Amino acid sequence: MKILGLSCFYHDSAACLLDDGDIVAAAQEERFTRVKHDFNFPAEAVKYCLREAKIDISDIDYVAFYDKPFIKFERILETYLGFVPKGINSYIKAMPLWIRQKLWIPDIIEKETGFTGEVLFPEHHESHAAAAFFPSPFQRAAFLTVDGVGEWATSSWGVGRDNRVTLKAELHFPHSIGLLYSAFTYFTGFKVNSGEYKIMGLAPYGEPKYVQRIFDHLIDLKEDGSFRMDMDYFNYCAGLTMTNRKFADLFDGPPRKSETNLTQREMDLARSVQDVTEEIVYRMARHVKKETGEKNLCLAGGVALNCVANGKLLRSGLFDDIWIQPAAGDAGGALGAAYIVHHHVLGNPLPDKKGEDLQKGSYLGPAYSNEYIGKFLEKHDLPATYMEFGPLVDTVVNHMTEEKVIGWFQGRMEFGPRALGSRSILGDARSPNIQKKMNLKIKYRESFRPFAPSVLEEKISDWFEIDRPSPYMLLVADVKKDKQIAMTDAQHRLWGIDKLNVVRSEIPAVTHVDYSARIQSVSKKTNERYHALIDALDKKTGCPVIVNTSFNVRGEPIVQSPLDAYRCFMRTEMDVLVLGNYILYKENQPKFHDTIDWRQEYELD
Repeated sequence: MKILGLSCFYHDSAACLLDDGDIVAAAQEERFTRVKHDFNFPAEAVKYCLREAKIDISDIDYVAFYDKPFIKFERILETYLGFVPKGINSYIKAMPLWIRQKLWIPDIIEKETGFTGEVLFPEHHESHAAAAFFPSPFQRAAFLTVDGVGEWATSSWGVGRDNRVTLKAELHFPHSIGLLYSAFTYFTGFKVNSGEYKIMGLAPYGEPKYVQRIFDHLIDLKEDGSFRMDMDYFNYCAGLTMTNRKFADLFDGPPRKSETNLTQREMDLARSVQDVTEEIVYRMARHVKKETGEKNLCLAGGVALNCVANGKLLRSGLFDDIWIQPAAGDAGGALGAAYIVHHHVLGNPLPDKKGEDLQKGSYLGPAYSNEYIGKFLEKHDLPATYMEFGPLVDTVVNHMTEEKVIGWFQGRMEFGPRALGSRSILGDARSPNIQKKMNLKIKYRESFRPFAPSVLEEKISDWFEIDRPSPYMLLVADVKKDKQIAMTDAQHRLWGIDKLNVVRSEIPAVTHVDYSARIQSVSKKTNERYHALIDALDKKTGCPVIVNTSFNVRGEPIVQSPLDAYRCFMRTEMDVLVLGNYILYKENQPKFHDTIDWRQEYELD
């Protein structure tokens, strides 16, 4: 039984394919079109899923769409009517797209794919819940889904048992943690639906100066985690911006303009909304624990990508364990929708997971063979050396210890927003210079942004204050005390962004200003090659930790194909590119002319 899951038309469109409940393939559309957060119908992602399964669209039994468009349309209409006449400009802008496209999902699916069978529509938060529970390692668990908004729901909780997820309660629009966080993302000068993680990274530079102001004016938070927001301060219901003049008056001036210098105010705002978010998530989780009595918790929805809040929730001890869907945002809704059909509609039982998740490390995207890579290099006359894997790893480790930056392209692409060692840029975590080099010369992004460590799973507790694996880079924990370097009195007196260049640990490239790190543990079982690389570095240096950041530059999606990787390599000051078993050096490459049409590259296969 083959089920195609789809999510699209808002942000991070994606497709996935279940075959008798097994995740065969899953990918975001942006990786193929090269349009970051692409919201269009995931035509290329669908083609990939079918190609991976070696089937045609006629072999698909059901298509599952991740929400109910008519209910969402009802919410949008009611919201605009509730704010007449203020919402008229937003209404005029939105309606043509709804009338032309978003309401006619089965017709669009048939037009784009040729599928003429049954299309099923779970609710948005039901899809999130399914994506959280069914691939988790648990046979039963509570779940909490938190995002901007689905149809009406903005947060929900319930229980997953056997082959069903049951929603028990939900909060409704416009009262939303996700939209509150996005309002501060907008106000501090970052892009909504893509810049929220920048707020999380900026927060440790600030002080919680505005926390009480947020609770006094913006949000009425109850003990059970439910809340109401004062919409007089927000503009997202009726306008084309997130906040208004009253919000600006409350927070000491107008919004920061994008790309202008950050001030202490933005850092304090980031810290304040992060603290508020952590408190809300904790109260919600505490209520879910009280109501369900379950030992384990599953999380999904865009807010579940807030790995700082996740780490604090885990350390609170409320639950024995938590599991977060790696593609927690809308992309993961495609997977959840397919699971709803598999379990709820078709009645298939939950398999015995034996305590292991079913996400396969989230390595669910395309892979490219050495044969393919060799043809690609030959076709474009690109100098490269083929090496057996053992010598290749030793060579890469030597380059890393020389403070070279490595593009690492191996195996199946990751599903979700995090690079997990298949489409990654790597560096030596022991180097105090790598963070600045990567930020300014390779990623072309803000200097305050921290990088994540990848660590051997079996050594995670030797280096970080965490007692379990963190395979999906969705938990934050402190660097181990005995690896930290104490700050001087003068360093303690530093303020804001001046904290950035203080060396705080034996692995300064991945230690944030508050001694925290967003950890990925690497298992030999799910990524043998990446594990072998880090293990070789450990044997050479005594350090099983490397810098891992996504293989892309600012404003572009993570690379998908060898061509994408080569383009990124040549557009930046990256030193070495590893494509499968081939190694390429920047100084040996011909002058780069970016004229290759990526759509032709599949002809190599």
